[in-house]
Amino acid sequence: MLTFLAYGMVVAFMALIMSKRMAPLTALILVPLLFGAMAGFTGELGKMMLEGVTRIAPTGIMLMFAILFFAIMIDAGLFEPFVKFLVRAVHGDPMKVVVGTAVLALLVSLDGDGSTTYMITTAAMLPLYRRLGIQPLVLACVTIMASGVMNVIPWGGPTARAATALGVDSSEIFLPMLPAMAAGAAWVVYAAYRIGVRERVRLAEPGAAPLPADVSLEGTPENPEARLDDPQRRPGRMAINATLTAILMVALMMGAMPLPILFMVGFAVAMMVNHPSIGEQKAFLSRHAGNVLAVSGLIFAAGIFTGILAGTKMVDAMAGSVIGIIPKSLGPYLAVVTGILSIPFTFFISNDAFYFGVLPILAKAGEVYGISAAEIGRASIIGQPVHLLSPLVPSTYLLVGLVGVEFGDHQRYTIKWAFLTALLMLAVGVATAVIPMVGRAAGG
Repeated sequence: MLTFLAYGMVVAFMALIMSKRMAPLTALILVPLLFGAMAGFTGELGKMMLEGVTRIAPTGIMLMFAILFFAIMIDAGLFEPFVKFLVRAVHGDPMKVVVGTAVLALLVSLDGDGSTTYMITTAAMLPLYRRLGIQPLVLACVTIMASGVMNVIPWGGPTARAATALGVDSSEIFLPMLPAMAAGAAWVVYAAYRIGVRERVRLAEPGAAPLPADVSLEGTPENPEARLDDPQRRPGRMAINATLTAILMVALMMGAMPLPILFMVGFAVAMMVNHPSIGEQKAFLSRHAGNVLAVSGLIFAAGIFTGILAGTKMVDAMAGSVIGIIPKSLGPYLAVVTGILSIPFTFFISNDAFYFGVLPILAKAGEVYGISAAEIGRASIIGQPVHLLSPLVPSTYLLVGLVGVEFGDHQRYTIKWAFLTALLMLAVGVATAVIPMVGRAAGG
């Protein structure tokens, strides 16, 4: 019964937000509340929800102040020279812009932090997308695809979780998967090319012509934020803003302080540098309050969802059901089965639940068929490109908030590309024999 309710809760949530019958913010709160009550935990739901919000609070705080920090920098025109350079380089070609987005996101994703990738890529590319009329969904799609491939690096999270859960070294999982990862990265660039060509064709249609190669950076009535004479711009503080941003990025990668604290301090310094008066600070916060509230509200609401999912043990029931659906006849193919299962189950349940709850059981079963724990571990990271589209991933709310698209629209637009990315990585893993198609033992 608990398993049925667990899947029902996730399916109901996805159906409601993708059909736009309910906003993600309200669905994340009300849907788990309803299913938690149906499971008989009415008296304990408050404690579960508070624990979930408490666990996710540092992430919510980090995203809130990160949005404010980059809002200051964007308003000040820090990224305008880069956008100018890109406008000249792409000659108004949407295809080149989208491919450039993929390359930039792949490079930035090397730090292993999805939130940083989204903030840097969006801050650099979104103004150009607006100028050329490219759909913002494209920016969200390409960026998250790149992040999904690069998320398997050892310091990205999933590989470390798999290695820890299985008691193997991270290098045993990551290094053999480099060819699959390279193929995934190449696929992201190719997908960006295909999407970019589609945008080029769309914008060439009557009424949607792309801007010329020498497109002006002056704003338009539809793009008031792009005006060079915007009072929010701080051209005289370009050097100090660039230095502050560089210091913050280095501190993030070095782990000098917890991420929420780094962004809180960075925001405070940036605010004093760019908006020293109380009046300017109030005006800035008023302008950006809507975006900050939209993203941070979703993060804390997601804490309620995950809190009830974990507190009612629904996540454990889902993990157990994964093992129960695998017939014995598929035992010799357990490595491939693990790769396939990682796609939906890292979407429906958290990475922690999958890697610490499900993966050790799959690895134990794989031993019977001569499949090593490291091989099962490699297969388990296949689903990461799709995992990032899960409503349980806080950083994805940051991405859609920064780009300005609906979560459900982003899922619908991106899911096929993410799914194909995961399948390609699995195929390359099997082709290079780092994920065995068949176990070495007959089983017993």
